[in-house]
Amino acid sequence: MPIIINVDVMLAKRKMSVTELADRVGITIANLSILKNGKAKAIRLSTLESICKALDCQPGDILEYKSDEGEV
Repeated sequence: MPIIINVDVMLAKRKMSVTELADRVGITIANLSILKNGKAKAIRLSTLESICKALDCQPGDILEYKSDEGEV
C-alpha cells in the first residue's frame, strides 16, 4: 500500500504508549494497532484529528505517500 502510517514513529518521539494514545483518542487498542501496523483501509478525519491533537503533530507527520515501484 502506498500510504504509510507513521503512528509508531510519533509515539516514540512523544514517548507515549499505544494504550495512552488509545485512551486519549477514544479508540480501542486493537483498532489503533491495526492503524499502526498499516492494516487499516481507511481512517476517519475525526480520528486523525484526535490523534494529531494527542500527539501534538500535523497529519503529514503521521501519513506518508510512497509510490509503488513499477507504477507510472
